[in-house]
Amino acid sequence: MNGFLFNLLLAFAWAAMTGDYSLGSIATGAVLGFVALWLSQPLTGIDRLYFKRLYRITYLALFFLWELILSSIKVAWDVIRPVPRNNPALIDIPLTVKNDFEILLLTNLISLTPGTLSVDVSEDRETLIVHAMFADDPDALRKDIKDGFERLIMGVFET
Repeated sequence: MNGFLFNLLLAFAWAAMTGDYSLGSIATGAVLGFVALWLSQPLTGIDRLYFKRLYRITYLALFFLWELILSSIKVAWDVIRPVPRNNPALIDIPLTVKNDFEILLLTNLISLTPGTLSVDVSEDRETLIVHAMFADDPDALRKDIKDGFERLIMGVFET
C-alpha cells in the first residue's frame, strides 16, 4: 500500500478514536502514524522511499524558511539604508530539473524569496532567467540556486 495513504488513514483513525477532528488531532495522528509505519516497516512492506521523501520534503521546507528569513532581512536592511547597495540584474541559470512540476516548484520558491524573481524559462527548458536584486556575483547566485533549491527539489522527486 502507498505509505502516504496508509499514514493518512492512520491519522484519521486516530482522530476517530479520540473523537476530535481538529487539525491538531489529525496532525498528531499523522505523526504517530508515521512513527508506527516506520517501526513496522518490515511487516507492512512500505517502501523506504516514502520515509526518505518525507524527510527531504521537510528539509526543503525548512531550507526555504531559512532562505526566506535571511533574504527578508537582507532586503529590509537595504531598504532602510540611506544609500542602497543593491545591484539588480537578469541572470541566466542553466536548469538540471526537466519535469514541469519541478521547474514550477523551483520558479515559485525563487519568486517567493525576497530579492529574487523568476522571469522566464527558455522554450527548450534549459535556462531559467532570474531577476536578482543583489547580483554583485552572478556565479555565486547561480551556485546558490543550483546547490540549494534545485538540488533539494531533485532529491525530493528522485525515484
